[in-house]
Amino acid sequence: MKKLGIIVLIILVVVGLWVVDLLMDAGQFKTIEPHFAGKCTQISGIVGPEDITIHPKTNVAYISAIDIRAALIDENTNGSIYRYDLKESKPALIKMSHDHTGGLFPHGISLYPDKNGAGSLFVVNHARGQHTIEIFSLVDGRLEHQKTLSSPMIISPNDVVAVGPDRFYFTNDHNYRNGFMRTLEDYGRLKVANLVYYDGETFSEVAADFAYPNGVNVSRDGQKLFMIAGTEQVLYVFDRNIDSGSLEEVDKVELGTVGDNIEMAANGDIWIAAHPQILKFVAHAADASKLSPSQVLRVFEKPDRKYQLEEIYLNDGKELSGSSVAAPYGKRFLIGAVFDSKFLDCTLE
Repeated sequence: MKKLGIIVLIILVVVGLWVVDLLMDAGQFKTIEPHFAGKCTQISGIVGPEDITIHPKTNVAYISAIDIRAALIDENTNGSIYRYDLKESKPALIKMSHDHTGGLFPHGISLYPDKNGAGSLFVVNHARGQHTIEIFSLVDGRLEHQKTLSSPMIISPNDVVAVGPDRFYFTNDHNYRNGFMRTLEDYGRLKVANLVYYDGETFSEVAADFAYPNGVNVSRDGQKLFMIAGTEQVLYVFDRNIDSGSLEEVDKVELGTVGDNIEMAANGDIWIAAHPQILKFVAHAADASKLSPSQVLRVFEKPDRKYQLEEIYLNDGKELSGSSVAAPYGKRFLIGAVFDSKFLDCTLE
């Protein structure tokens, strides 16, 4: 009986330590002190602007959006891609027309620009409970559907980065599609998910053993790939073989927060939106009245080739809840959110 009591005590201590560690990693004990050296304008008329990318030639922002809460109730709910022209003094938010006959539940997006100011938009799509990658051409302000790609390797796609007209990488944020193991993967922070490459013909795993792979992007010259492992709170840096698509891990940057999507500035800086208190984000996902703090980080390479973090923006969720992307444009940047009914158009002083 005494042995049983000792075993129970040990189990309780281990569980208690695990809970404390989870809460600390989740940021529950952080003090959120809002700050931003600039001004943000709330842009409404959109629900769930989860990902944003800006065309380097035209300076038009493309925004992936869907009301996820509604989509979870009715799988026939569709989302949209919007355009927002940053060259205009008062940009209008325009819903783009497209000829894709299937449903559109857009998630991560990536732009592969051409020299004429057009290009291709790659979209992670979860419509009707299926997972695909859609490729659209940008034609006169609308989207022309080119291709739907599906594969058993597309398990739980989150973000995508295009590296050619028909080549891309994408993250599977989970290894398990549903059920208890998916929950265990989240709260146990299991390193079992991966990064996949499509070379125009075949899919192949190029990196593996990550906890919640999320945002992914490449440097302007295509020689480095950056990927966030959300629940590891790490930004992975890879050297990339442009010809084969293979990757070699060369660095890990500790973020100290749960990063989401990645966008690249023209000068090579890495911009990351993050969830500093992830359990508040989980509560916000279930209940819009519960606020989730928003955070924007800039990661830049120093002369010694080490990476440094700068926190650009932090709020307690009142201005924007659940930030998911920060897309830079000079001293200006757009902050998107997973569930909120707006995004922010911000300018640094």
